Parts: sequence; structure tokens; C-alpha cells
Amino acid sequence: MTILRAACFSDIGKVRKENEDRMIFDESVQIFGVADGVGGLPGGGEAAQETIDVVLRSVRAAPAGAEVDLREIVTRANDAVVSMGMKISPGLGIGSTLTVGCVRGNRLKLAHVGDSRAFALRLGDFVGLTEDHSVENEAKRRRARGEVVYYSESQRGALTRCIGQALTPEVDLSDLPLLAGDRFVFCTDGITRMLTDREMKEIVGGKGDPSEIVRGLVDLAVNRGGPDNATAVAFIVDSV
Repeated sequence: MTILRAACFSDIGKVRKENEDRMIFDESVQIFGVADGVGGLPGGGEAAQETIDVVLRSVRAAPAGAEVDLREIVTRANDAVVSMGMKISPGLGIGSTLTVGCVRGNRLKLAHVGDSRAFALRLGDFVGLTEDHSVENEAKRRRARGEVVYYSESQRGALTRCIGQALTPEVDLSDLPLLAGDRFVFCTDGITRMLTDREMKEIVGGKGDPSEIVRGLVDLAVNRGGPDNATAVAFIVDSV
């Protein structure tokens, strides 16, 4: 079994009246991640909470060490949030992002929907493991295929996929090998919109343990004005 150290931390920030971020954190089954209620819709906190509840319940119910089908689990979470949205907001629905990683053996299984993000630091290289599902990025993908696509500047960051949409969203899945010394961090856009990748690398790659990493990321985002909730989950691989 992979030996790791992990920590999580969240702050409401300085502007929002409610923290709609949620953390996926269970060292016993080695699953980590974040969910962020979709802004502009009601019930963001409820959507994020339902999302992580389904994910955690599904992984905890699996036999110890067994493989997990993250695509199926995300589908289950989406169905649950859709059902909840029919009660809370039948006209608009509710939604959440989801970026989650599950350690199995010496590998990390990743699932991603929305614009929360996952990063890895290995041997000094800090890399993003996810791509935001935004109008801007979708336009870039379609233009690369030769399509002509236009969008308004005000909509560039709007989500094209989330947990809670009527049709089950396409899920980005990854399967990554783990090495001793690897560092991983999951965070909501309350952090990534306030920090550069270089600043994040300095914090994630510092000499601190995971608790210092997550506090460093969140505190810097909040100290810069904290316009949104800021949440981070991190783990360091000690041995595989």
C-alpha cells in the first residue's frame, strides 16, 4: 500500500456569505479532492455536499484495495445532484465541480468535471493534471478541429460541464503512476484565480508538510482579497 501524508483546509474568504466548497478527504481509503458549488445557481453548497457524499460513500463501500470505477461513481453523483436540484431549484437546477483522485496500489486514478484543478509536483516539475471545462477552452478545442466558434468575453469562464447537468457530463479520466516524493494538490478556483502557477509551485514544493502546503495556498488567496471560497487538499507520497 502506498504510504502518504495528507491534509486539507478551506476558508470562506472575505466576500462570500457561505462556503460552497467541499473537500473529499479520507486517508483510510486514500481518496482526495474538491467540489465547488456552481456560482450563479442556487443550492451550490448542497450540490457540492451531495457530490462528495456520493463519491465517499461509493468508495468506502468498495472492498479494501479494490479498483474503483470513477466514471460510474461520477455518473451516480450527477444523478443524485440532478434529483436534488428538482427539489431545490426545479427551474434552474443546481451544480458542482468535481476533481477527485483515488490512490490504488502505486497509481492515482483521477476524475475531473468543471474548473477545480489538480496539480502534481515531481522532481521539480509542477504540472497541471486537469483542464477547465469552460467556454473558452471548448472554443479552443473546436477551433483546433477547424470549426468557426465565437463567444462573448463575459462568458469565457462559464462552465460547459458540471455535476448536476441534465445529461451526464463527459468525465476526464487519468491513471497516473506514483513515485516516492510526488506531491499532489487539488484546489478550487478561489485559489487558482488568485495565485500563479509559479507561486503555487513554490508553496507545494517547499519544505513544509501537507498541512503547511494547504494553509499556504489558502492563506495567500484570502490575503489577496479572498473574493471566493478557497479550498485545497494535498498529499505527499512517502513510499510506494
